[in-house]
Amino acid sequence: MGLLKEGINEVIAVTRDNAAPIGITSRNGALSMVLFKGSHTEANIRRDGWVVAHVTHDPVVWVRTAFEDLPVDAFVPVEAGGLTVQRLAACEAWAAFAATIEHETVETYFVALEPLAGEVLDPAVHPHNRGFAGIIEATVHATRYVRSRDPALKALIDHHLAIVQKCGGPREREAAALLEEYII
Repeated sequence: MGLLKEGINEVIAVTRDNAAPIGITSRNGALSMVLFKGSHTEANIRRDGWVVAHVTHDPVVWVRTAFEDLPVDAFVPVEAGGLTVQRLAACEAWAAFAATIEHETVETYFVALEPLAGEVLDPAVHPHNRGFAGIIEATVHATRYVRSRDPALKALIDHHLAIVQKCGGPREREAAALLEEYII
């Protein structure tokens, strides 16, 4: 489908009635992800065996999906490889995958992914924006910070949010303010 490139691709992953930022790894033609046990994403993949990756350039969606559930109307059903899956109603592109747990550790599951279907809904080109990139980085650190309260993670969050303030637009700054509310 060409949506994911070599390395770790930061996407919004949708499973049944759930969305969350996640990294999907593409290495040597194989796609995979690591899920923390106890998450909605992990439970849904174990139950249903599918996940849909989304490209969205809305920084507020990245922050919201990291910390809260989206309303039901944020999802629409689509057919993919003979399955009815869900995708975000608002996204630039999506790709559905069959998801199989290959092995586990004490804290995680390693999940192999096989492409089922996908679609580019908005082919607009988005230049790299350091403010948007800062939101992604700050959000990743914030999901860990809320569990550990590690001062080193807070310093990284502050660093990235400072970049957002300098380099981002109004929507990135809105996402930064929302992120700060979640980590208080």
